[in-house]
Amino acid sequence: MLLDPLAQVVTLLQPATPFSKRGSGAGRWRVLRTEVGRPFYCAILEGACRLKADGHDEIALEEGDFVLLPSAYNFSMSSHSPTTPEDIVHTSIVLPDGEHRVGNPDDSPDVRFLVGYCVFRSPDAALLSSLLPKLVHVRGVDRLATLMQLVGDEARAQRPARDVVLERLLEVLLIEALRSVGTTDTSPGLLRGLTDERIAIAIRRIHESPERPWTVAQLANEATLSRSAFYERFGRAVGMAPMEYLLAWRMALAKDLLRREKASIADVAERVGYSSASTFSVAFSRHVGLPPARYARGASFDRVLQAEADSSPETGSIA
Repeated sequence: MLLDPLAQVVTLLQPATPFSKRGSGAGRWRVLRTEVGRPFYCAILEGACRLKADGHDEIALEEGDFVLLPSAYNFSMSSHSPTTPEDIVHTSIVLPDGEHRVGNPDDSPDVRFLVGYCVFRSPDAALLSSLLPKLVHVRGVDRLATLMQLVGDEARAQRPARDVVLERLLEVLLIEALRSVGTTDTSPGLLRGLTDERIAIAIRRIHESPERPWTVAQLANEATLSRSAFYERFGRAVGMAPMEYLLAWRMALAKDLLRREKASIADVAERVGYSSASTFSVAFSRHVGLPPARYARGASFDRVLQAEADSSPETGSIA
């Protein structure tokens, strides 16, 4: 069975209900944000502005642009015109139509945008996010702006099955954004690995058959490269060694199986490539920090708490 590694990673991330809002800017303004790794996105609906994220050059954003920071830390957005410290905005003004205005509330806007955060519920979110580019900037893809509008509309509405619809929209949004990125400026990670035709073959083999007893030599043969060339090329593209990626993927799958299915430890071990439950338990304990049986019990307890939270009348409200 052919599997799409990028779709698998996004699905395992379990993107959940976002916070999103429509915003606009007029005159000179600058908004500073200090984050702790939340996924942030922005779609420019009209006009232009600027975005500066830690570790990246400033980007001039134009109408139709889409930006995704899978794990955002410090960043700022500002007017297209140069700003001074006096132009920093601490609180936006909510206009009668619900739009959040930064800058002059009385002038016509120079830019309109949709911004927001989503949540990756997977316990492996940090690991999986590390496989993605640190910053995604897509220009001129109308499908993304349409998807963002759908996300914003659904987030503000109180329609039945809203959370389910949002989760599906977010999965599509993330996949669409990631596969729209060009190959030249992508940071090391899964996406860059998939743009290398030879390395992509090896990554797909890992995802198609994680239970196989892969070696570097076998993966190199799949990629039709020498062992040394494959090892060096894989590390440069993905940001980690082939066996490190294989282990990380196996453990992510194992945790997902233990959370979602009532499978035995032996069955999970076999499905992720271990010859015995004991060998798998040792590897899992070393990687995760506790044995798989204890992890599964904790995950079951978490599901009960989540079910109770989902039954609360306040669940799903947007702040």
